[in-house]
Amino acid sequence: MEEILKFDTIGQYNSFNRNETLHPLVSVVDLSKAVPRQLSRMSYGFYVVFLKEIKCGDLKYGISNYDYEEGTLVFLAPGQVIGSHGEEFYQPQGLALVFHADFIRGTSLGRHMNEYSFFSYTTNEALHLSERERQITLDCFSKIKFELEHAVDKHSKRLIASNIELFLNYCVRFYDRQFITRDHANKGTLDKFETLLNEFFTSDKPQEVGLPSVTYCAGELNLSTNYFGDLIKKETGKSAHEYIMLRLIDVAKEKVFDASKSVSEIAYELGFKYPQHFSRVFKQHVGVTPLEYRSSMN
Repeated sequence: MEEILKFDTIGQYNSFNRNETLHPLVSVVDLSKAVPRQLSRMSYGFYVVFLKEIKCGDLKYGISNYDYEEGTLVFLAPGQVIGSHGEEFYQPQGLALVFHADFIRGTSLGRHMNEYSFFSYTTNEALHLSERERQITLDCFSKIKFELEHAVDKHSKRLIASNIELFLNYCVRFYDRQFITRDHANKGTLDKFETLLNEFFTSDKPQEVGLPSVTYCAGELNLSTNYFGDLIKKETGKSAHEYIMLRLIDVAKEKVFDASKSVSEIAYELGFKYPQHFSRVFKQHVGVTPLEYRSSMN
């Protein structure tokens, strides 16, 4: 089994990269201070944001490899594993903003942390920065570092947490920009999503796997669930779940026209475990039960 380097504390990670620990729960790590090292898999007990400014070896997340490019941000939530093993040595470059969940408890950032869905994106869904966005990122990191180097006072925690929150809010905007500027790729994903749903409902998969979930669809398209959901929301104005349900109801309406099939048969064909559940969902979206809809169309 491949060995995984685990960092439970900010201090451990600072020491590994030859950086001074100015605060036990938050740090801006200059990766260029680290000694050259071999590629390895790593796990962190805290939030990590990598700003990679040059190509810095292949990192592996799940089954996806990713070559870092200039001005790229990668976000990791506690417990995630990143990296790959290799014999060659490389010199780490760039910066890493690291902060522990305990640091943001009781702050505005702590209350809204779960809204930053990109912390569960995979590395091939990283944020590619323009030069201006990179400068904004460096400015935010600089302000956080300034506070860490400042003598600790009653304002320190709030100012650091506020600057991290400001940076993450900028990242929300940057990702929105990336969704727009990569419109051709997004359209391709939407087309593949449509094809996936069409093929799903014309196959035996509903009986095999049940109703298609957002996680299932994301996995079939080789995307993380959150990235896929955010992309569909930006493209269509609807959540991925809403989009799936609308397609499901369209298929259900077609099937309901077939008077030779009972509502129970249609429900099972669509992937519902219980006909009552199908009837309830159908009425929620159409306003009438399947049998009432069939009667109204005759």
